[in-house]
Amino acid sequence: MKIYVPRDAAAKALGADAVAAEITEQAKSRGIDVTLVRNGSRGMVWLEPLVEAETPAGRMAFGPVTVADVAALFDAGFGAHPLALGETDKIDWMARQTRLTFARCGVIDPLSVADYEAHGGLAGLRRALSMTSAEIVKETTDSGLRGRGGAGFPTGIKWKTVADAKADQKYIVCNADEGDSATFADRMIMEGDPLTLIEGMAIAGIGVGATKGYVYIRSEYPDAIEVMQAAIGVAREAAVLGTSVLGSGRAFDMEVRVGAGAYVCGEETSLLNSLEGKRGVVRAKPPLPALEGFLGKPTVVNNVISLATVPVIFEKGAAFYKDFGLGRSRGTIPLQIAGNVKHGGLFECAFGQTLGEIVDGIGGGTASGRPVKAVQVGGPLGAYFPRALFDTPFGYEEFAGKDGLIGHAGLTVFDDSADMLKQARFAMEFCAIESCGKCTPCRIGAVRGVETVDRIARGDADAIPILTDLCNTMKMGSLCALGGFTPYPVMSALTHFPDDFRVAHQEAAE
Repeated sequence: MKIYVPRDAAAKALGADAVAAEITEQAKSRGIDVTLVRNGSRGMVWLEPLVEAETPAGRMAFGPVTVADVAALFDAGFGAHPLALGETDKIDWMARQTRLTFARCGVIDPLSVADYEAHGGLAGLRRALSMTSAEIVKETTDSGLRGRGGAGFPTGIKWKTVADAKADQKYIVCNADEGDSATFADRMIMEGDPLTLIEGMAIAGIGVGATKGYVYIRSEYPDAIEVMQAAIGVAREAAVLGTSVLGSGRAFDMEVRVGAGAYVCGEETSLLNSLEGKRGVVRAKPPLPALEGFLGKPTVVNNVISLATVPVIFEKGAAFYKDFGLGRSRGTIPLQIAGNVKHGGLFECAFGQTLGEIVDGIGGGTASGRPVKAVQVGGPLGAYFPRALFDTPFGYEEFAGKDGLIGHAGLTVFDDSADMLKQARFAMEFCAIESCGKCTPCRIGAVRGVETVDRIARGDADAIPILTDLCNTMKMGSLCALGGFTPYPVMSALTHFPDDFRVAHQEAAE
């Protein structure tokens, strides 16, 4: 009998390790031969720990399971039970998705190359090895894949720049410094299907002529660090990495580097400084990292999800991937739904669903049962969207047209008890704390921003134009997105929720 219990950090936080230990104990005491697989998460966080049992009818799900439930699950033969959810893939949350990047996450043993191959893994790499560098870059460009880390820059253009650069050494750097609130897709893929990231990096390396790669993981992700390091080891043993990738004679190897907790190191040039052992501060551009990146050499810097999506593009073809989405937002996007929401978790779908369909239809509204007041999309630097904008399709240009950002596709839901003036203050305070200090608009502007919001809270209406002007200065003058994007949550709160700012005046007057 094969039973799956996630080793995903979210599942472990909810007791998955204890449940796994109890399953092992129950099986031993009952004399039942059980193969326990510690898989990744399926993304239904509200059902974790989610236990799956392999049956002739398919994999059956049970959740959320506690240690006290395990004996009864064995008594029922992992059949009829109050926690039974039916076949996992037929649960509504799963059945409504278009899983491409996350097709194997939660399905396979993350550290089994055989399991990975049995579910389509390495097919993309084998195809890439039969192609020239120019063909690999063109395939990536034709797919319409854009950076999933925030800026949405076309991946193929970045690769071509590095491929065309003349240098004795080139690098692939994976940005796994996933620091935005409500984002966990990078962590989930590294813990649940790390070999797809390794395969994607190998394809990128072969495509641009890079023989070395680094995965820069935030220090707050100990489980992801552990799994990625182990996955690199098994990949080397299977010749997926090394001096001759899959016997092709083409070399690519990689290693994990761990950050030290600075949010700003999610910005690519700060990350590169940190990777080199320097202080994590923003570099002025130009030169671009694609020309002078890690150690001054041409470097591809891509997000985890961007690189983890590459294998499916090469397995199924650029045209297949590009067929999903809308406008210039092609393919699928892993939505990370969190905050005050009934059904929080990861939901992968094609670009194009409206914000309302995501929050109400997928997320199920608020966990508190109160009306949704705002949704922040794109992490702590994303704009707050009111219900009046819930008809906005989820796409890069569509959100930009409403003064918003998709960013890493994290969504934080707030009910009508949220104070948007306080949220605006938090954005400025966050920027002030996390600023690397390199540029004045961010370093000083964020501190003055906190002071100005506090003036408004004390009833000083004259401070509102000052806040607006300050936001414009930060947006136009900051060296990187930390200072440049902080005005998005501040101005969206001020624009869409003016009553929260007026209430401050009234309370101060009283």
